[in-house]
Amino acid sequence: MIPAAKPAPHPNLLPNLLPNLLIVAQNGRLHYEALVFTASLAAVAPHLLPRLYIAEPQPGPLWPQDPRMSAAIRDKLTEFGAKVLPLNSRHFGADYPYGNKIEALRLLPEGEPFLFFDTDTLLLQAPDALGIDFTRPAASVKVEGTWPEPQPYVATLRAIWETLYARFSLDITPTLDPRFSEDHWEHYLYFNAGWFYGPCPARFGTTFTRFATDIRDAPGAMLAAQRLDPWLDQIALPLVIHAQGGGRPPADLALDGAASCHYRALPLLYAREAERVLDQLEAVTADPGIRRLLRDWEPAKKLIYQGKGRQKIRPMFDRADPALRENQIRKTLRNAGWWLR
Repeated sequence: MIPAAKPAPHPNLLPNLLPNLLIVAQNGRLHYEALVFTASLAAVAPHLLPRLYIAEPQPGPLWPQDPRMSAAIRDKLTEFGAKVLPLNSRHFGADYPYGNKIEALRLLPEGEPFLFFDTDTLLLQAPDALGIDFTRPAASVKVEGTWPEPQPYVATLRAIWETLYARFSLDITPTLDPRFSEDHWEHYLYFNAGWFYGPCPARFGTTFTRFATDIRDAPGAMLAAQRLDPWLDQIALPLVIHAQGGGRPPADLALDGAASCHYRALPLLYAREAERVLDQLEAVTADPGIRRLLRDWEPAKKLIYQGKGRQKIRPMFDRADPALRENQIRKTLRNAGWWLR
């Protein structure tokens, strides 16, 4: 773990204030996942339901098709106590839907700690019981070296990341992990944007928006051969977290472990996750009102309610195999006709 100086607490941050939670949901897969996420929150931390904000993208110039959730699912989410808020896209939209998480931060109460989750997350413990230090922003390190793609003799990993930090007048040195060589991706600060947190969504979101749009609009020569879609949020996120005085999360933080599961897709959940995760998923989706809505979603209908996840997918993989990789799992599922989203 790289030591980092702790910034002074945000002046508006109350010592014992519960965090506000944020997810983004829209029509299709995401609103079904949002229902599962909210049901899991109700199971482990019902006291946080009034602090759950669900950003819903609205039709407009950047969303030519209507992205809004079905009325039935929206009603169920508000019945839980969540606040569904309209998100009018200013910078991203349908061309880069991952930008929703960046823009949605402006919907949260300013000066209060926040915790963002992707909808494809199942909660297993109360997030406010994890001892998170919200004054030091961090994000998920359950990530692979997906970006950048180094180009020998043209753009090394170090050159690419140094250029990005310098672009925003940031010192890269405190972010480097000396356990890894400079030609290894883990030497650099890199996160999965499946969850991240901080003391103030307004400050975080303003910086996130500025960095991401600047990189997108003027990538520069060093990024000319790099793919920015879909990685733009994960390119900007380490810069934002460093600029806000944060860094890698504590090694003992239970997110992506005992407290939450970022499953990405229901077939992957059944393929690789522990039994307790499956048990939690099936318990929180057993309610008749939730079941009635989720049966319209093919993955839930087949894998949860028809039992095919346990019967068909579960036996296909050896979860004790340390060499098992996500891309292998996805390929096997596709070949067997079980890649359902």
